[in-house]
Amino acid sequence: MKQRLFTKNFTLLILGQVSSLFGNYILRLALSMYVLEATGSAAVFAGIVSIAIVPTIFLSPLGGIFADRADKRTIMVALDTLTGIAVLSAAVCLTGENAVAVIGVLLVILSVLGAFETPTVQACIPQMLTGDGIIRGNAVVNSTASVAYLTAPFLGGILYAAIGLKPVMHTSVGCFSTTALLEYFIKLDGRPGKCQGKLLSMIKKDFLESLRFILKEQPDIRKLLFLAALSRFFVMGVTLVGLPFLIRTVLKLGAAYYGGAESSLAVATILGSIAAGLLTEKLKSERMSLMLAAIGACMIPAGAVFLFPSGPAVRYSVNVAAFCGIQAAISIFSIFAVSLIQQKTPGHLIGKVMAYTSAITTCAQPAGQMVYGIWFDRFKDAVYLVLIPTGITVCLIGLSAAGFFRKHNTYFTKNW
Repeated sequence: MKQRLFTKNFTLLILGQVSSLFGNYILRLALSMYVLEATGSAAVFAGIVSIAIVPTIFLSPLGGIFADRADKRTIMVALDTLTGIAVLSAAVCLTGENAVAVIGVLLVILSVLGAFETPTVQACIPQMLTGDGIIRGNAVVNSTASVAYLTAPFLGGILYAAIGLKPVMHTSVGCFSTTALLEYFIKLDGRPGKCQGKLLSMIKKDFLESLRFILKEQPDIRKLLFLAALSRFFVMGVTLVGLPFLIRTVLKLGAAYYGGAESSLAVATILGSIAAGLLTEKLKSERMSLMLAAIGACMIPAGAVFLFPSGPAVRYSVNVAAFCGIQAAISIFSIFAVSLIQQKTPGHLIGKVMAYTSAITTCAQPAGQMVYGIWFDRFKDAVYLVLIPTGITVCLIGLSAAGFFRKHNTYFTKNW
């Protein structure tokens, strides 16, 4: 019998995520626009955002430990409440003279809280759902994030232009408060691990236990994490750096074209998430290597179109189509990879393992952006020398991983 997906708990979680993500996106858009207007420098905000990522990377493992040791519902309610308080406090303290400093501190605080929230939310899904319901649940969560990403910046821009920064901040406070209220009514089965002995000793013990689990007891999870990080390195580097560079610098097209491309990518992510949910019974683990290879296969035509004489419109259309294919494929692969990791992780370690997943993939993103930023600058007159070799490399990685996924298909089929 197929498990019902939208149970009361999962519905409350999704509604809370909708409210939280919407509040987050409109807030960050308004903050970025305010800093750009106040300083006239994109580099200033980029620097602030880069610094704010650091706490998420280093504190995620600690967030995973708390997710396994404390009641997950209590953690989520507390974190969203604290987020609302932090934003409200920043709005009260914000003045024209201290704006950049206050916004910088706020982003760091949000990064710290995010390090605890992300593994907790991911650890909730295996407690709410089982079997292929976990994959469908992750697909819904991913679709929710994509829809919020598609709609919130547009609405946030309208709100910011109409009412200014502080009212937008107050709106986001309302979103976080709504999320906390919805999460309060979630009821999870299972008891969190008991906290015994000194806090530092407990953290050290949990940290070593989770590392031993990933490195020695379950090397398959280590390999999945490596593949997820590697795919994120290539995709985020090519997409976040390459696409705007190709459209604005190489093709010399306006911002409207880039906006259209971004919207198309968001739609592709949503479609990929929906496909992942629909393909849970057909796309077993042995075919996940094909998703990796598909990512690389889509990069090749994006570069190859620059080898032939064609106008900006043709090159733009080919690249948008290719990048949409990349986005849909990486969405499917990521959902299945995270779901497989959740399936192979026992309940008392799920928060910590999800934290490592978040930290490792987060590290891969800025690394990919820096590397591809250098490469695209170096080969701006021959971008095919970046895109085609990258596509071939990712294809080879996907094909080489076929044996790994085929080997473990029997295990995953039994558990699904």
